[in-house]
Amino acid sequence: MEIARVSSGSQQSGGPLTNRQYLVPFCLIVSLFFLWAIGVNLNDVLIPHLKRAFRLTDFESSFVQLAFFGGYFLAAWPAGRLMEKIGYQRGIVCGLLICAAGAFLFIPAATVHLYWIFLTGLFIMACGQSFLEVSANPYVTFLGPAQSSEQRLVVAQSFNAVGAVVTPFIGSIFILSRVRAQGESADVVRGPYMVIVAVFVAMALLILKAKLPVISEEKTEEGKLEGDAASFPGVRAFPHLLKGVMAQFFYIGAQVGVASFVIRFVEHTYPGTSDAHAANYLKAHLIAFMIGRFGGAALMKRIQPPSMLMSFAIGCLGSGALVLFAHGEIALIGIVLLGFFHSIMFPTIFALSIRHLGPFTKRGASLLVMSIIGGAIFPPLMGLISDATNIRMAFLVPMVCYAVVLYFAMSGYKVKEVAAAQS
Repeated sequence: MEIARVSSGSQQSGGPLTNRQYLVPFCLIVSLFFLWAIGVNLNDVLIPHLKRAFRLTDFESSFVQLAFFGGYFLAAWPAGRLMEKIGYQRGIVCGLLICAAGAFLFIPAATVHLYWIFLTGLFIMACGQSFLEVSANPYVTFLGPAQSSEQRLVVAQSFNAVGAVVTPFIGSIFILSRVRAQGESADVVRGPYMVIVAVFVAMALLILKAKLPVISEEKTEEGKLEGDAASFPGVRAFPHLLKGVMAQFFYIGAQVGVASFVIRFVEHTYPGTSDAHAANYLKAHLIAFMIGRFGGAALMKRIQPPSMLMSFAIGCLGSGALVLFAHGEIALIGIVLLGFFHSIMFPTIFALSIRHLGPFTKRGASLLVMSIIGGAIFPPLMGLISDATNIRMAFLVPMVCYAVVLYFAMSGYKVKEVAAAQS
């Protein structure tokens, strides 16, 4: 069984985004990126509401993030194993149904007013979204010419950014407005999450009935994976993947950490600033992120993805320097610019890391999704530094993260020749 024989050939940019026969499947999969962004980012509205509704301490409210990132981390590897047996399409359907099951738990949780049921629902939703990440991210890279795979993933992830921007408004309309009308009660989430359950189930049925192309890497010559392909040692033959997992771990830590501290940094820069006014800079940070995603996708038609990633990593280092050393509005401009330069990193690192993995692609995708656990590790580290010194010094942590991404963009992404494995 021949698994792979690849070399570190030059990366190419340009080419059509996708082939005509893949246009409908591509649009269908892209819609998933928008959908799971709502599930992820609604937590930012849900956390403060649950904290007040259940009278939680800061420590108790932090269990929400623990449940979310824990679900992502624990489900990613089993998701890859399962999809080796059932393929991408059924893997996506499984992810959507798991998300629906998690969202459904919010209904009895709101009825009996038990916090742990909410946490269980969040954990299950995160497991489902981990399935979607493991399946949809690599799948979209195959729906067209190989030279535009990174561009396709950046375009798909752009709609994830759109979801991140619009979710606070959705949460404000359907949750916070009802809080103002009905008071602090867990009951207000029942209606919105019933709608979310219905949407996830409807999308699962739509994907199940759709005629999606079967990706050739799903099969080997004998129709199944054998030997090392079914275990972690198999992926160690691809150093660029392992370096990509490291880069993704550090990048996610930086992205989540910076977003978590935007409001506090604004209030540190201008003492006495209200939460509502400081939140405007977080909105600007997210809008810059969305603009960067769409703009980056357009630029990838002309610029090689590794060069784009390198430029944006340097942009992050420059913007981070403004946050660390500048004052007043200049420092806040640095915060907003970080959103722009974060934009292409996740999809570009992901696409570069799974290049030439062949039958190992699903395992590689699993490892890359598991690296999202960085979002649970680096923000507390920034908090410890902030408590010991000040919030400005905490931004030294993402600066280290950007240096790791820069290394990956300069040389870590290069695919070295892999000896063919036979059985």
